[in-house]
Amino acid sequence: MPLKIMLRTVPPALALLLSLPASAAEWTYTDGAGTTVTLPEPPTRIIAHSTVAAALIPYGIRPIGILRDGPPSLDRTLDGVDVTGIPVVSRGWFEIDAEAVLNLNPDIIITEYALAEQIYQGGTNEDAISERLSAIAPIVGIPRSNSIVDILETYRDFAASLGADTDTDQLNAEKARFDASVETLKSALTEKPDLILAAASPGGSAISVAVPSYFGELNDWQGWGVRFYSPHVDPDSSYTTLSWENVTDIKADILLLDDRWESSALATIEANPIGKRHPAIIAHQTGDWPAEWIRNYAAYAAEIEELTALIQQSEKLAD
Repeated sequence: MPLKIMLRTVPPALALLLSLPASAAEWTYTDGAGTTVTLPEPPTRIIAHSTVAAALIPYGIRPIGILRDGPPSLDRTLDGVDVTGIPVVSRGWFEIDAEAVLNLNPDIIITEYALAEQIYQGGTNEDAISERLSAIAPIVGIPRSNSIVDILETYRDFAASLGADTDTDQLNAEKARFDASVETLKSALTEKPDLILAAASPGGSAISVAVPSYFGELNDWQGWGVRFYSPHVDPDSSYTTLSWENVTDIKADILLLDDRWESSALATIEANPIGKRHPAIIAHQTGDWPAEWIRNYAAYAAEIEELTALIQQSEKLAD
């Protein structure tokens, strides 16, 4: 019996719809402050705070402009990140060039939102500039928690929402290096279980010691087994500040020194006749504290490797 094929005519209106290219899906994002922004499609013309740029560029997402917190010597976030050809539209919290932002015609302005302080970063929270920027493009803040691991995972998901390939060989290699660095650190800590570390930011007349739970990298390291000297402070404070006369009250075998500033933190301590008496300074058991600026796996792995080497070569000091 011959096979009969039934043909049906497609209605003209449906045929027209089928012939049209699929439109890009809407892009919706709810930021750390709970603000929801919806755009017709994922944004491509992005002005990013330096922390955001450092996180997104490894995923192949290059902003058209960058908001920095200061000149490069005071803003470590973009160390090792290729920002060639990307204009800087701000060199400080109160130095945002709104006209430069306008001329770049961005789809969106992306900064970070500090969950603890409940504030947008990069000076975009200031009422006057916020109003001007919001009239140009919507502002969103990636949530900044007290864990760099969590922040990096948040950025990976965010990059994927923008259409980035988050599974490249390069990215996987950087993540593998990071994972290996964590395991090596944990192993080193089992060999030196009694070492106490302190993270500090020295100044001309005093030294401020960090509360580890407030800072993403310190909180991560503490979770992996690093023992920190933790000062007694007010519940809402992230530091305690000591005069140089009391620097030896910091009971630590290793000092990690804030590396965000143009001048060397170690040089600041060594230039102080009292500060240089701290046992960790005398024993040369000091290292860098990458305070709040790490935003990609490659940078984090490098810092953890340096910390591990410091722990391996350090010894318990007399109290």
